[in-house]
Amino acid sequence: MLRFLLLSALLLSAAIFQAESHGDHGDGGGGSCEADPNVRVTAEFRPGLVSVDGHPDEWAEVEGSELPLLPALDPDTDKAYPSGKITVKALHDGNSVFFLMQVDGKYAYSKGENTKCPSVALMFQVGENASYHNMGGCPDMPGKCTSKSCYGHEVDIMHFSIGSAIPGRLYGGNPIDNRDGIGGDRFGHLVDVYAWNPHCRFLDGKGPSANTSNAQNDWQGAWWHSSITFHSGLIEEDSPYSTNGQKGTYYFEFSRPLRTMDRFQQDVQFVIGQPSKVAIALWYPTGGKPWSGSQHYSASCQWLPLDIMSTSIGSLSGVQSKNSWDAATAFSLLLSVVSFCLSIFIGYWVSRSKAIPFTPIDRM
Repeated sequence: MLRFLLLSALLLSAAIFQAESHGDHGDGGGGSCEADPNVRVTAEFRPGLVSVDGHPDEWAEVEGSELPLLPALDPDTDKAYPSGKITVKALHDGNSVFFLMQVDGKYAYSKGENTKCPSVALMFQVGENASYHNMGGCPDMPGKCTSKSCYGHEVDIMHFSIGSAIPGRLYGGNPIDNRDGIGGDRFGHLVDVYAWNPHCRFLDGKGPSANTSNAQNDWQGAWWHSSITFHSGLIEEDSPYSTNGQKGTYYFEFSRPLRTMDRFQQDVQFVIGQPSKVAIALWYPTGGKPWSGSQHYSASCQWLPLDIMSTSIGSLSGVQSKNSWDAATAFSLLLSVVSFCLSIFIGYWVSRSKAIPFTPIDRM
């Protein structure tokens, strides 16, 4: 049974970005899926703001990047995702990075059938030579890829298919799969994958003997749809959780440590103050038909810059000074009030006490 579950997770990860999805797009498209070169995904330093539950409330004041979604194989603007653009927001707390992806779409959910539900993926450049096209771009054929022959072409992929995931619940890394040293998720299919090209794609911890490791899934995430009115306590028996076809917005929320314990180029390592490169994809069962791996929309057919913003020392010292000043002011005010009350009490006590008779000293 365990082998079957592991094989299922690996086959699911194989649905991520098929070979042709990042190949040449041809000249017949009539459009380009490349984003404006000035568009960047910026992760500001905002500690303690986000809890990963799929709800977007705490993200309201965080600025995002709004990106058009065009078919990756045929980036024609006439074939754009019909419900509009995707908004991507990011922030970090100095330890972990957080992402929110929100996109309009009619509610579509079919329990246990991932390809009949929306799905999202984030892909990051790991190796310096890793290209967006052909998922890293290593020229090796299937069965020939190794960590040596494809060194420098590594990409890191997080893929979330929600067919087995309850809205608002946390999925991704879990003790069972991490104990087995793989990047799978047998409960919700939020998997951690690495690749050198579309033919050489594996769950973290799996792959050629030259690249095995005691890996783990470092991602966690949750999803939600605005048509779901019950905001807590959903269980599997509540499926499909909302009514199919209802208009609304999907929310996908994720987190991952900035740094992981990966030693084999399977995870991107985020560095505060240094840019990374990210790609964003959406699968959606248009017309109720299941999607295939290559039928996804792309927010760009090139890498997008991802900036993990450094914390301003000046702003931090300003906050600390302000906090110190506020504390000193509050203490002084409290001391003044206590002194004033004590003075009134002493005056009142003296006025109520009886006068002490005078006794001349010569009578003593």
